[in-house]
Amino acid sequence: MKKGLLTGLVIFAGIVVLWMVFFGGVYNRLVGSEEAVRSAWAQVQNVYQRRLDLIPNLVETVKGYAAHEKETLQKVIEARAKASQMMISPDVINNPDRFAQFQQAQGGLSSVLSRLLVVIEKYPDLKANENFLALQTQLEGTENRISVERMRYNQAAQEFNTLRRTFPNVFVANVAGFKEKAYFQAEETAAKAPQVKF
Repeated sequence: MKKGLLTGLVIFAGIVVLWMVFFGGVYNRLVGSEEAVRSAWAQVQNVYQRRLDLIPNLVETVKGYAAHEKETLQKVIEARAKASQMMISPDVINNPDRFAQFQQAQGGLSSVLSRLLVVIEKYPDLKANENFLALQTQLEGTENRISVERMRYNQAAQEFNTLRRTFPNVFVANVAGFKEKAYFQAEETAAKAPQVKF
């Protein structure tokens, strides 16, 4: 009887150890993947902050040439303020509603910046100004960086979400509280081609 009980305890202990090794392995992979998502998110925030930092300089440079374009400049200032007021914590990637609000604020800023660049086309002296050219180049580079970092974030989120949802990882993810990560979506205005008039 003792031998049977001892054998049963060894088998039970073996099953518990195997389950713990499995759980620990899946948990560690989920943690690593989630950290990759957080790192990608931090880089997205970094390039958005760079854009926010460049805008006041761009607006001040344009003001000197296009003083009567106050409405456009005011919209840029307001959109920048709205985008910078959103308190973004790493938890926003776990909350689809807050993520959508963040994306909407940044999309609004992108939209008014596009309008500002159209206004600028009217001012040949401004386009030749060295300060403006440097700022415009930096802003264009930043917009490209934003696009790249959003793509990298979406890739990291996709890898995490796939790992989280696959069997049997889904059980560990649910027990450990790993939430699905939100994706950046195309702006609503992206479906319409811009109209060019001469």
